[in-house]
Amino acid sequence: MTATTTATRALGGVVGPRDLYDEEHGQFREMVAAFVEEHARPHADRWDEEGKVDRSLFERAAEAGILGFGIPEEYGGGGSDDFRFNAVMGEELARNPVSSGMAGIALSNDIVIPYFTELTNDEQKARWLPGIAAGTSIVAVAMSEPGTGSDLSAIRTSAVRDGDEYVVNGSKIFISNGQNADLVVTAVRTAEHPHRGLSLLVIPADAAGYSRGRKLDKIGLHAQDTSELAFQNVRVPVANLLGAEGEGFAGLMRNLPQERISIAAAAVASSEGVLERTLAYVKERHAFGQPIGAFQNTRFEMAQMVTAVRASRAYIDACLRLHNDGVLTPEDAAAAKFHTTEQYVEVVNRCLQLHGGYGYMREYRIARDYEDARITTIYGGTTEIMKEIVGRGLGL
Repeated sequence: MTATTTATRALGGVVGPRDLYDEEHGQFREMVAAFVEEHARPHADRWDEEGKVDRSLFERAAEAGILGFGIPEEYGGGGSDDFRFNAVMGEELARNPVSSGMAGIALSNDIVIPYFTELTNDEQKARWLPGIAAGTSIVAVAMSEPGTGSDLSAIRTSAVRDGDEYVVNGSKIFISNGQNADLVVTAVRTAEHPHRGLSLLVIPADAAGYSRGRKLDKIGLHAQDTSELAFQNVRVPVANLLGAEGEGFAGLMRNLPQERISIAAAAVASSEGVLERTLAYVKERHAFGQPIGAFQNTRFEMAQMVTAVRASRAYIDACLRLHNDGVLTPEDAAAAKFHTTEQYVEVVNRCLQLHGGYGYMREYRIARDYEDARITTIYGGTTEIMKEIVGRGLGL
């Protein structure tokens, strides 16, 4: 059986044929699904109420081989540079959502760990990567500030050199994994130049003067902790600087395309999952003596959405190939991100309508999909910023 026919059969016809993955990616997908059932589903309701996952989840994920598979083997990781494994994991978590808390694992793999593998020197790798690979050192990246939003050039958190240390003062907001994180890649200002004045420091959570603020109360993604962080005269060794001083903006820009294609791939998978569940619902739910799927409006709505998402799937699979080959441009990633997340929000909205009043009840998954979808057009760069990137790439 080929990977293409496997994908089509497994996804019930909502997703068209695919040839992106091979057998080992399918095996990894099954591993992720089994992990979620064993380690996430039993705790999902409690994590939602507490607003964060248990720290042990990261250690269990490392033991299962689904955390840190991009870290070199010599430091305890999987040693894979095939981003398709990241995409498989993101798709599985998005298509069959059990707990938004699992997003912290995917975020570590796709967004944060690359800072530690690509921007570190040998000493830093030896110091940090074994703990990250083992799940005992949880990681986060801190860019956004209360007054900056998407404008990285406006970052004001300062790091002033004092001998062999930097003294850090400022605050960050909307930090995923912020409550659990042990190591935080932090964008700081080391000079006044908007871009060349930014640097990246790895700040340990046990440093004096470091404090976690509120767990932010979000509309959705309740188990994915999102926090405020504060730094008051935090002393950080110069040895914790990633790259050279003043190269922080370049470091952030280097990782953003991968973050955005990761979000885009998950958005398409989320749309597919919503459509699969809605298709099952409209076949089972009866009104006026027949399944609501038998009404022309329902058929037309489903046909239009499935066709549009299949087109997006082909588009994203092409982008994933480009990224795996190292040639995905920032403009490609931005276009993929805004297109797929806006589509996801629209699909959830229309599918909730097909559920009628039950769609507004949180006991139905579609209501929670509605809560969770909205943020995707904002985090990782807003739709408006993504369009700006694409437009500038056109020479406008």
